[in-house]
Amino acid sequence: MARVVGVASWSRGLRVLALPLIAAAIVLVAIPAVMTVMLAFTDYDAVSAPRWNGFANFARLWRDPIFATSVWNSLIYVAISVPLRMVAAVGTALLLAGRRRGTATGRALVYLPTVVPDVAYALLWLWVFNPLYGPLALAMQAIGLPGPELLLSAWGARFAVAIMSAFQIGEGFIVALAVRNDIPHELYELAEIDGARPSWTLRRVTLPLMMPVLLLLAARDVVLSLQGNFVPALVLTNGGPEYATTFLPLYTYQNAFEYLRFGYASAMTLTMFAVTAAMIGVQVLIVRRRREGRGEGRQEGWSP
Repeated sequence: MARVVGVASWSRGLRVLALPLIAAAIVLVAIPAVMTVMLAFTDYDAVSAPRWNGFANFARLWRDPIFATSVWNSLIYVAISVPLRMVAAVGTALLLAGRRRGTATGRALVYLPTVVPDVAYALLWLWVFNPLYGPLALAMQAIGLPGPELLLSAWGARFAVAIMSAFQIGEGFIVALAVRNDIPHELYELAEIDGARPSWTLRRVTLPLMMPVLLLLAARDVVLSLQGNFVPALVLTNGGPEYATTFLPLYTYQNAFEYLRFGYASAMTLTMFAVTAAMIGVQVLIVRRRREGRGEGRQEGWSP
């Protein structure tokens, strides 16, 4: 009886501890989401009262060439940044797995850029990419090469923002490192006994066992890349040159807080969520078809 009372008391305590989180989720997530959906169907400028206009905002999005450009830029950014971040996170996790001298310092250095505030991090890279006095330009001039002008060309600016994001891989690195260290060491001993090469062990043992979690990390990175490129685009390039880095979050911000088109910006936000959900759905579909193609009972032979 005392044990049942103790479990009930512990359960009530957990509910009490969860109350601040639930309240914050309602105030900071649920209420703004409902307001965004409502404002998307209105003409609202934060000065006069909202006026219902049905699907006029979405029809306007269809005719807006800059909106189409921002969606295209966001997709290009995802195509560049997600593979870079995944390769960097998984590669450093494999490199720093296990217990060796210097791994603790290396792990801290990999995670460090993630905790730097976004604005400060963007300003640092703005200095790095400066074509006149940035360290990258000075290093290239020292060996007789012209300084890079990444921020002055469309594709150069896109790659600059993607390269900047490739160093903020702290969370993905920690997850990949945990998954790698959770793989039983006996599997590697068996592969070594059978004479398996390290490349074969990586392709047939390590990566397949890490793949389920890596797919989740890829889906997470798609969401981050679509919605988390606002600060780099604003500070590093201000959306330029010629709208090359005007991503969907930046264009939404400009319409809401510079042009006071809150209804129009709300419609953009819903569209951004729809694009994100569609990309996640495509990933899930690809993974499902891949599993169905392999078959549930199919197993590959062990032939190093």
